[in-house]
Amino acid sequence: MKHRLLLLICLLFVGGHAQAAVVDGYRQAIQLAAQGQDRAAVAALRALATTEPQGSIWQQRLVAAATLLAMRQRGQKALPHTGGINPNLTLASAYLASHPLLNDVEQWPARLLAAVLPGAGHAWLGRWHDAGMAAMMVYPMLLLTLWAWRRRMGPVTIFFALITAWLWSGTVFSATSLAARASAESYMAWWQGLWQAAALPGRPW
Repeated sequence: MKHRLLLLICLLFVGGHAQAAVVDGYRQAIQLAAQGQDRAAVAALRALATTEPQGSIWQQRLVAAATLLAMRQRGQKALPHTGGINPNLTLASAYLASHPLLNDVEQWPARLLAAVLPGAGHAWLGRWHDAGMAAMMVYPMLLLTLWAWRRRMGPVTIFFALITAWLWSGTVFSATSLAARASAESYMAWWQGLWQAAALPGRPW
């Protein structure tokens, strides 16, 4: 009887130690993801998942966390199929069905509008102050270039034209960058809701 009790205590101790190691490993992976190291976090979570019994609570959590982080790493909008039943991914799937990503910001309209008309790309994004700044930088130089061209000022016209082209291209780059940032922020807010809906511990952001 004493031997059986001792064996049970040893098994509980070893099991508890192993469980603590998995939890610690999970937390470290989440910290990596919070630092922007999604690839390393996904690799760590998948490696940990192989050490857990198939279908156990922590094995399912590890798989779900790795799946969602891989999804964020690739900028995916659909939940990849992993096979098998995973309660966390089932919750995430239900959230995804009722909360599709609708506010994704396309970059090409901002780029095209900014290339056609300085400030128009920023205005399309709703950034009116930036649109005004873009217009103030480009239009005066454009007028100076036209003025110099009408007066046949040669090198001065070329100089003004180069400055105008440089400023104009800068406004195109600015509008495109702002559209990309808005898209990234929209995706991140949506993905955070997806993570929380999956009922996974920790916040990898």
